[in-house]
Amino acid sequence: MAGKVSPLAPAVMPEMPDIEGVRLIAAEAGIRYAGRKDVMLAVLDPGTTVAGVLTRSRCPSAPVDWCREHLPGGTARALVVNSGNANAFTGMRGRQAVEKTAALAAAAVGCSADEVFLASTGVIGEPLDPGPFEAVLADMAKKAAAGGFAEAAKSIMTTDTFPKYASITADLGGTEVTINGIAKGSGMIAPDMATMLGFLFTDAPIAAPVLQAMLRRAAEKSFNAVTVDGDTSTSDTVLLFATGKAADRGAPRIDTVDDERLKPFRRALARVMRQLAKLLARDGEGASKFVTVSVEGAENNRSAKRIAMAIANSPLVKTAIAGEDANWGRVVMAVGKAGEPADRDRLSIWFGEIRVALDGERDPLYDEEIATDYMKQREIDLRVDLGIGEGSARVWTCDLTHDYISINADYRS
Repeated sequence: MAGKVSPLAPAVMPEMPDIEGVRLIAAEAGIRYAGRKDVMLAVLDPGTTVAGVLTRSRCPSAPVDWCREHLPGGTARALVVNSGNANAFTGMRGRQAVEKTAALAAAAVGCSADEVFLASTGVIGEPLDPGPFEAVLADMAKKAAAGGFAEAAKSIMTTDTFPKYASITADLGGTEVTINGIAKGSGMIAPDMATMLGFLFTDAPIAAPVLQAMLRRAAEKSFNAVTVDGDTSTSDTVLLFATGKAADRGAPRIDTVDDERLKPFRRALARVMRQLAKLLARDGEGASKFVTVSVEGAENNRSAKRIAMAIANSPLVKTAIAGEDANWGRVVMAVGKAGEPADRDRLSIWFGEIRVALDGERDPLYDEEIATDYMKQREIDLRVDLGIGEGSARVWTCDLTHDYISINADYRS
């Protein structure tokens, strides 16, 4: 966990209300970090449904494999997350560690092991000893209490400089329901089904297949639209838990995706996930600039997103932003390398409200001094219009500074 808080960190974090049916606790298990909490447990009431999106990495962690195996069951009673060790590339010992951890959590909570979900983050390739879980989980289950979302978010941090959490309310059939989310991620962040670790909790009574459809859709324009360094983690996991407790206050149970009453909830879920995704970019390792990349006029939305990600992942674009250099030529390069339909002679580029390139060449009104002054801001908006279609996309990233190298060069030492 980095010592210096990102200059892009929010000045104020939100209050996190309780979610009925969710009890949380964080503890110090000594997995890797000394003197800090490094494991969290969420205890979920019976009847909780679950959905998830997981990394497409071909080298997934043991906890990712475990979640993928048990998500089709659609029910959850516990979530265990540790920081400091990713339990990835750990062979049979990794599988044994997740099986042991799930069994310990199941015994502590009073459920079956297939209702326990797991996630790990940290160093890849080091076996995870389940012993520390055995030492703390039973006591944690007894002490877990309503609230505790901020503390839980802190416990799953690695190189993060601040905890990430957000909350929103929504109308569901005339009853107010709440969605709380926590996330971690600072480096090894690139979208590919899910990015980083993210855990969302709601009291809404929604069936697992409906949750799954909403989560997958919302991930595409939130967690899958953020990048720090272009590297997809072995451990990317996003889970959404719905306790259904709002049914006691009159909320209707939602069993189909096309239920009209679901629309406000769907919008709220997408919004809270975008908030969390932006916090990841704001805490990118070594970041000094928060960057929004918008692409419009592409052949279709999918093409627009690929071009936006090519720009956002370009080391040359990111280092130019870090150096406060309005080098729009690097944006042209990134558009061209994306492999998507584009017409050089229709391409236009803006930094903020400043149009720097028009129809395939430098804007005739371009002023280097004005553009350079804009690049000194903490938040940069970069917009591209390809001029060939109706496709559009928006992604978020950060700049690439010397500190990124320092953080990652020292990570294992």
